[in-house]
Amino acid sequence: MRHVTFTDLRNNLATHLDKVEDDRDELIVTRQNHDPVVIVTLSDWEGMKETLYLLSNPANAEHLLNSIADANAGKMTERELIEP
Repeated sequence: MRHVTFTDLRNNLATHLDKVEDDRDELIVTRQNHDPVVIVTLSDWEGMKETLYLLSNPANAEHLLNSIADANAGKMTERELIEP
């Protein structure tokens, strides 16, 4: 995760935003007398929100985490698509 000052961000905004987009990595912006803020791409933000929503229900979270564990253990079944 990269860190920049607000002044550096302001002076090089396009460069910093291009790097966030290209690297898919967060950019932390620090400001005097304020909390830092984070810049991410919209698609990354939407993915994080969806993940938080899916994991917010304990039963759903357990099901998803069990499915991931099964997949990591090789317990998967390949199926054909109904509609290619």
